[in-house]
Amino acid sequence: MLLKKGYNINMIIRMLIVFITISINSVAENDISLNTVPMVDLKKYSGTWYEIAKIPNRFQKNCISDTTATYNLSDNGRISVVNKCLDKKGKLLVAEGIAKIVDTNSNSKLKVSFFSIFGWHLFWGDYWIIGLGDDYDYAIIGHPDRKYGWILNRTPQLSKEKNEEIFKIIENSGYNPDKFEFPKQDYND
Repeated sequence: MLLKKGYNINMIIRMLIVFITISINSVAENDISLNTVPMVDLKKYSGTWYEIAKIPNRFQKNCISDTTATYNLSDNGRISVVNKCLDKKGKLLVAEGIAKIVDTNSNSKLKVSFFSIFGWHLFWGDYWIIGLGDDYDYAIIGHPDRKYGWILNRTPQLSKEKNEEIFKIIENSGYNPDKFEFPKQDYND
């Protein structure tokens, strides 16, 4: 069919070579694997975390300030997730979901879902823990494609030293630190 419209076989082969080259180059750029922490104690990880910074994303577009994430480990191995934030009018927005462990050797690779139909979670997103403070005081969450990223802390503020430590991890993980934004914080818990 392509030959009938004025394309010759050489042109088709050249177009295929260009397409394959572009595909290989785009895969090579994203082929740097994203390392996770060696081990996560999910009981220590449970509790409330404050969002310090994030890569802007569509599902948090209405979150203007005071973003938190609370994780609770259940007996069935799932983790309940409750995300809260304030919108521009000061209204509390709440998203409830679940997380499941994907890598049971380290517990550092999870999948999360905030959408269910009749209790079935159909859509899952990668949630990889790529940095974690020794005392579980901060966590860095990444995505294998590096399109999402969060910096979480046990308190609403982060020391300058911890901030520098975290951004070194982010940079060494192949993220562009300039993509992270720091939301407004007026926590009134």
